[in-house]
Amino acid sequence: MSDRHAQERRQELHGYIIGLVLALLLSAIPFVGVMLGLLPRPSLIWIIALLGLAQVVVHFRFFLHIDLSRSHRDDLQLVLFSLLIVILMVGGTLWVLGNQRHMMG
Repeated sequence: MSDRHAQERRQELHGYIIGLVLALLLSAIPFVGVMLGLLPRPSLIWIIALLGLAQVVVHFRFFLHIDLSRSHRDDLQLVLFSLLIVILMVGGTLWVLGNQRHMMG
């Protein structure tokens, strides 16, 4: 194994470790906040939502290797389009179910 290859593997492992630590930290903060009840409920919901978005960014960057560089832009567009489709499907389903509930009662 060449020195260059070993250095690349070391850098990749370093990135995974950073991603793991960040993911664990971004998961532990909301968990501790809920368990200890330090903040009012509306604040906690916003903190959980924001840290959840940060968690998504961490996973994209460190585990899926998707960033804003030119070579990965196509991957990012594919992920964003897939997210749009999922949002449309879930939103449409909730809309239909809400209308059905309204008409039933």
